Amino acid sequence: MPAIYLNPLTDFGFKKLFGEEPNKDLLISFLNTLLPAHHQVSELSYTKNEYQGISAADRKVIFDLNCTSPSGERFIVELQRVKQIYFKDRSLFYSTFAIQEQAKRGDWNYKLFAVYTIGILDFLIDDHEHDVLYHAQLKDQHNRLFYDKLNFIYLVLPRFQRQAHELVTLQDKWLYAFKHLHELEQIPSELQEHIFQRLFAIAQIAQLPVEERQGYERSLKDYRDFMSAQDTAHLEGYQEGVEVGIEKGIEVGKQMGLEEGALKKARDRAQQLLSLKLLTPEQIAQMAGLSLDEVLKLSS
Repeated sequence: MPAIYLNPLTDFGFKKLFGEEPNKDLLISFLNTLLPAHHQVSELSYTKNEYQGISAADRKVIFDLNCTSPSGERFIVELQRVKQIYFKDRSLFYSTFAIQEQAKRGDWNYKLFAVYTIGILDFLIDDHEHDVLYHAQLKDQHNRLFYDKLNFIYLVLPRFQRQAHELVTLQDKWLYAFKHLHELEQIPSELQEHIFQRLFAIAQIAQLPVEERQGYERSLKDYRDFMSAQDTAHLEGYQEGVEVGIEKGIEVGKQMGLEEGALKKARDRAQQLLSLKLLTPEQIAQMAGLSLDEVLKLSS
């Protein structure tokens, strides 16, 4: 059956639902489920999402979404499908652009507005943890809050396993929508709030203009190709591990067989020497390549 609703984990779907001016009420609702009470937002402005850096030689970065509240807080929202070794480093690097752009010419007292880097992750981060939501801030050596204006919030979607009847909070419902929107045929009874009525209306593939529908199909193909490549890499890695394990097992078995064969030969030689009664146990042990204890056991 063809899908009825957009997949929000595709580039097109994510930016269509959360990155367009007419739909920013969706982003505001979603963000407010993650933000503390003193930084709840009622309005947002989309700002540039591409930064060159201080000079032309600096590395360029492109954010998925970059927003500012009327009171000055910055929000970088990133959809990340593939696990990166230095993902936290990347998040910190990205946040520096939202900090630097607050600098003012002339006299300035260095007052900064809060920066939130928000990652929607379709992979597991910190495999030893079990949390769906991470909110990290700077703390001192006594685990006391040092600075509350630099925030990193990660949503680990693979860990969110609640079914529709288990949804309690608005945050639960947004996470469920991220994971299952493209699989649904109608709005679940648990998502009857006005904001989700809006989400499902905007996400209908059939109402997209032809060009946008084609753009979504290309984005969906890229997403499927990416997921297929990732699954293939995992499978090949598993198969390679199995093959290496089998080969290692065979080698170990061969080595054990050789060692057992050599040990039997050494014991047979020791038995022959013992039967001659011409040498001491110490001499036999040295000639046969066995321990003295082993020779004494054979002689008893």
